[in-house]
Amino acid sequence: MARIYATAEQYEAYTYAPAPTDIEYRLARASEFLDSQVLRLCRYEVTDAGLPSDTVVAAAVARAVCAQVQWGVEVGDVTGAAGVGYGSVEIGSVKLSRSVTAVSGDDSPGRQIAPAVWDALRSPDLTPDRWQLGAVSW
Repeated sequence: MARIYATAEQYEAYTYAPAPTDIEYRLARASEFLDSQVLRLCRYEVTDAGLPSDTVVAAAVARAVCAQVQWGVEVGDVTGAAGVGYGSVEIGSVKLSRSVTAVSGDDSPGRQIAPAVWDALRSPDLTPDRWQLGAVSW
Protein backbone atom coordinates (compact mmCIF):
# COMPACT_ATOMS: atom_id res chain seq x y z
CA MET A 1 0.00 0.00 0.00
CA ALA A 2 1.28 3.44 -0.91
CA ARG A 3 2.31 5.80 1.84
CA ILE A 4 0.66 9.21 1.85
CA TYR A 5 2.52 11.63 4.06
CA ALA A 6 0.13 14.60 4.21
CA THR A 7 -3.57 15.37 4.50
CA ALA A 8 -5.83 17.88 2.79
CA GLU A 9 -5.97 19.80 6.06
CA GLN A 10 -2.17 19.99 6.21
CA TYR A 11 -2.11 21.21 2.60
CA GLU A 12 -4.61 23.97 3.37
CA ALA A 13 -2.64 25.01 6.46
CA TYR A 14 0.60 25.03 4.44
CA THR A 15 -0.76 27.05 1.51
CA TYR A 16 -3.35 29.19 3.32
CA ALA A 17 -5.68 28.28 0.46
CA PRO A 18 -8.45 25.79 -0.21
CA ALA A 19 -7.27 22.43 -1.48
CA PRO A 20 -7.93 21.48 -5.10
CA THR A 21 -10.84 19.10 -5.60
CA ASP A 22 -8.43 16.28 -6.47
CA ILE A 23 -6.19 16.86 -3.45
CA GLU A 24 -6.13 13.20 -2.36
CA TYR A 25 -4.82 12.19 -5.77
CA ARG A 26 -2.23 14.98 -5.73
CA LEU A 27 -1.04 14.10 -2.21
CA ALA A 28 -0.70 10.44 -3.19
CA ARG A 29 1.26 11.26 -6.37
CA ALA A 30 3.52 13.77 -4.58
CA SER A 31 4.18 11.26 -1.78
CA GLU A 32 5.05 8.57 -4.30
CA PHE A 33 7.27 10.97 -6.26
CA LEU A 34 9.16 12.13 -3.16
CA ASP A 35 9.50 8.52 -2.00
CA SER A 36 11.26 7.61 -5.23
CA GLN A 37 13.31 10.79 -5.64
CA VAL A 38 14.21 11.88 -2.10
CA LEU A 39 12.94 9.90 0.86
CA ARG A 40 14.43 6.58 -0.20
CA LEU A 41 17.82 8.26 0.16
CA CYS A 42 17.21 9.39 3.74
CA ARG A 43 17.54 7.73 7.11
CA TYR A 44 14.75 8.11 9.67
CA GLU A 45 12.76 5.85 11.97
CA VAL A 46 9.46 4.54 10.63
CA THR A 47 6.32 2.88 11.89
CA ASP A 48 5.16 -0.56 10.73
CA ALA A 49 3.27 1.27 7.96
CA GLY A 50 6.49 2.90 6.74
CA LEU A 51 5.54 6.39 7.90
CA PRO A 52 7.93 8.56 9.94
CA SER A 53 7.56 7.68 13.60
CA ASP A 54 9.10 10.91 14.92
CA THR A 55 6.52 13.72 14.95
CA VAL A 56 9.08 16.35 13.91
CA VAL A 57 10.17 14.26 10.93
CA ALA A 58 6.54 13.46 10.04
CA ALA A 59 5.68 17.17 10.07
CA ALA A 60 8.68 18.03 7.87
CA VAL A 61 7.85 15.28 5.37
CA ALA A 62 4.22 16.44 5.30
CA ARG A 63 5.40 20.01 4.57
CA ALA A 64 7.62 18.65 1.79
CA VAL A 65 4.68 16.80 0.23
CA CYS A 66 2.50 19.90 0.51
CA ALA A 67 5.26 21.94 -1.15
CA GLN A 68 5.45 19.43 -4.00
CA VAL A 69 1.68 19.51 -4.47
CA GLN A 70 1.66 23.32 -4.42
CA TRP A 71 4.41 23.30 -7.05
CA GLY A 72 2.29 21.02 -9.25
CA VAL A 73 -0.74 23.27 -8.80
CA GLU A 74 1.28 26.35 -9.71
CA VAL A 75 3.00 24.85 -12.77
CA GLY A 76 -0.20 23.11 -13.85
CA ASP A 77 1.38 19.68 -14.24
CA VAL A 78 1.60 16.83 -11.75
CA THR A 79 2.58 14.00 -14.07
CA GLY A 80 5.12 15.49 -16.47
CA ALA A 81 2.76 15.09 -19.41
CA ALA A 82 2.85 18.82 -20.15
CA GLY A 83 6.53 18.45 -20.98
CA VAL A 84 6.00 16.06 -23.85
CA GLY A 85 5.40 16.50 -27.48
CA TYR A 86 5.72 20.05 -28.73
CA GLY A 87 8.57 21.79 -30.47
CA SER A 88 7.22 25.34 -30.51
CA VAL A 89 3.96 27.09 -29.76
CA GLU A 90 2.91 30.64 -30.57
CA ILE A 91 -0.07 32.48 -29.12
CA GLY A 92 -0.12 36.09 -30.20
CA SER A 93 3.25 37.56 -29.29
CA VAL A 94 4.11 34.74 -26.88
CA LYS A 95 6.43 32.08 -28.28
CA LEU A 96 7.42 28.92 -26.42
CA SER A 97 9.76 26.25 -27.68
CA ARG A 98 11.15 23.01 -26.42
CA SER A 99 13.25 20.29 -27.89
CA VAL A 100 11.11 17.87 -29.86
CA THR A 101 13.27 15.07 -28.47
CA ALA A 102 11.57 15.44 -25.06
CA VAL A 103 9.39 12.37 -25.21
CA SER A 104 9.29 11.24 -21.58
CA GLY A 105 8.33 14.39 -19.70
CA ASP A 106 11.09 13.79 -17.12
CA ASP A 107 12.44 17.29 -17.71
CA SER A 108 9.08 19.01 -17.30
CA PRO A 109 8.34 21.17 -14.23
CA GLY A 110 5.79 18.60 -13.05
CA ARG A 111 8.64 16.07 -12.63
CA GLN A 112 11.01 18.40 -10.79
CA ILE A 113 11.47 18.51 -7.06
CA ALA A 114 9.98 21.75 -5.80
CA PRO A 115 12.58 24.07 -4.24
CA ALA A 116 10.42 24.37 -1.09
CA VAL A 117 10.74 20.60 -0.58
CA TRP A 118 14.39 21.13 0.23
CA ASP A 119 13.49 23.95 2.62
CA ALA A 120 11.20 21.59 4.55
CA LEU A 121 13.72 18.74 4.61
CA ARG A 122 16.63 20.94 5.69
CA SER A 123 14.83 22.39 8.68
CA PRO A 124 17.08 22.97 11.70
CA ASP A 125 14.56 20.93 13.71
CA LEU A 126 15.67 17.83 11.80
CA THR A 127 18.69 17.04 13.90
CA PRO A 128 21.00 14.15 12.89
CA ASP A 129 19.56 11.88 15.57
CA ARG A 130 16.13 12.21 13.90
CA TRP A 131 16.89 12.61 10.21
CA GLN A 132 19.74 12.14 7.79
CA LEU A 133 19.25 13.51 4.30
CA GLY A 134 21.03 11.44 1.69
CA ALA A 135 22.16 8.73 4.11
CA VAL A 136 21.43 5.24 2.89
CA SER A 137 22.05 2.37 5.27
CA TRP A 138 20.87 -1.18 5.85
